[in-house]
Amino acid sequence: MEIGQLEAFIQVASLNSFSRAAEALYLTQPTVTARIQALERELGEELFERASRGVRLTDAGRAFWPYAQQVLQALKDGQAALEAARRATRGRLDLGVARVISIYVLPRILHEFRLRYPGVDVSVKTGRSHEILEMVLSGEVQLALTRTLAHPEIASRHLYDEEIVPVVYPGHTFARRCEASIFDIICEPLILYDAGSTYYVTITDLCREANILPNVVMNLDSVEATKKMVELGLGISFLPRNSLERELEAGTLVAIRVTEGTAVKLPTSVSYRTTKRMGAIASAFLQVVQDLFPWAEAPSRGVSHVTSHQ
Repeated sequence: MEIGQLEAFIQVASLNSFSRAAEALYLTQPTVTARIQALERELGEELFERASRGVRLTDAGRAFWPYAQQVLQALKDGQAALEAARRATRGRLDLGVARVISIYVLPRILHEFRLRYPGVDVSVKTGRSHEILEMVLSGEVQLALTRTLAHPEIASRHLYDEEIVPVVYPGHTFARRCEASIFDIICEPLILYDAGSTYYVTITDLCREANILPNVVMNLDSVEATKKMVELGLGISFLPRNSLERELEAGTLVAIRVTEGTAVKLPTSVSYRTTKRMGAIASAFLQVVQDLFPWAEAPSRGVSHVTSHQ
């Protein structure tokens, strides 16, 4: 069964005429007749009978009529959906986002994206960066926002470097000086975020490089909970600066400068599979991200960077 046969059937049934149907379809009348006859042979039923004023549907034709309409309407809807997807005006975007990024960075990106493409539905799945990487590789998500991870099948566009800063409560000794040595910081009771996270690995690597055994008194899987514990004076922590804007402004937490000039930074990227064709919606999201982070440099490699500004 061909679409042209269904179109001929609908037109003849609507206009009660083979000749008028041919005009509407910009075809010759013999062509329309041939299509109807081919459809009748395939269905094993006559669909039209001659009447005094043209043709009319048989009982079989009337039974078939609504289904033919549904098929053609479904085709039109599909074509419209494809066109909308090409223009990124309607469709679905599946994102995988590292948990901290989803809380403190993603809202701004999605706000801008929805302003430009209000007809696109967005689904967000969160997890650790390595978990999100697996989602991209499996095709579960189209794009990922994570700490930069290297993989041969993944292309990453660098967005920004997340600075990880030591933070204390306002009454802490370090808060009065607003600085401390890395040795003194690591020797304090430490509250670390998520033992399986990139942050945790980065901080423990920093301690190892300094040949210091960290005094970890608490591990939490929530940045917000970690901030509350530090505010209560239960320890100090290293946290992403993007997560601290409200507390630093309110004065409930104080960011400490490391006297040695050591800065802990995590490259953050938007990533996608190189082996899969990117659709218009995903491309539109990438453009929004690029507009919001115009200063981004070339993609970085590795899990974390520890740089010195001495």
